[in-house]
Amino acid sequence: MSEAWDYTLSIPNDLRAVTICRRTLRLILTMHGLIGLADTAELLAAELVSNAVRHTKGPAALRVRRSPEGVVWIGAWDADPVPPRPPGTGTELDEAGRGLGLVVACADCWGWQPSSRFGERGKYVWCTLGVA
Repeated sequence: MSEAWDYTLSIPNDLRAVTICRRTLRLILTMHGLIGLADTAELLAAELVSNAVRHTKGPAALRVRRSPEGVVWIGAWDADPVPPRPPGTGTELDEAGRGLGLVVACADCWGWQPSSRFGERGKYVWCTLGVA
């Protein structure tokens, strides 16, 4: 069994929040002895958080947790209840829509679920990384 922990960072709808989330995530992972996951985790968090602040108008949140089994979960909540567009549904010329493709390629698994926060309906998009 591993030490379980859970952090949530509430963020405004501001693209600068992506950098704040990346740096906060790196600090969390470093403090818990998981620096080896930091580069991939930062990439995944940046994609999830940037989608949350670019495609919605309300607040958002980054959640990072480690399960007792040692799996690191990274997720972003936003105030839009509409499901994310599945990866690979755009064309090669689309400027947007590639972020979830990176999540699919780099994470062990990913998903989304309806979720409420701050008194607003929304969604939670998450992914996992196993700890080697």
